Amino acid sequence: MSETTPSVFSKIVAREIPADIVRESDDIIAFRDIQPQAPVHVLVVPKTAQYSQVSELAASDPALLAQMVSVAQDIAEEMCDGQFRLVFNSGEAAGQTVFHVHAHVLGGNLAEGSLAQR
Repeated sequence: MSETTPSVFSKIVAREIPADIVRESDDIIAFRDIQPQAPVHVLVVPKTAQYSQVSELAASDPALLAQMVSVAQDIAEEMCDGQFRLVFNSGEAAGQTVFHVHAHVLGGNLAEGSLAQR
């Protein structure tokens, strides 16, 4: 993907693609995943497309990463009694399909879902 081609997340931020938005601030947007892997599956995405992976974000803007974690916690408190997994996929081999940093908030009864503890 070229730098001039906006990601699907950039298109959601720009309201070019609809999403079921659950939280939004000046810096972050959070919306339900369209292919949920758990009863609660929300993506937390910084509005900037500057970072493709969490390690880049952590090195360059730790305050924005902290905001993402805080939003994830708030969503988990509201949707799954504060119990959740927070997953960042980094790289294609790790399952990352959109190269705009994002976190997956996974919650609900994971023991019964596809993400049961192993």
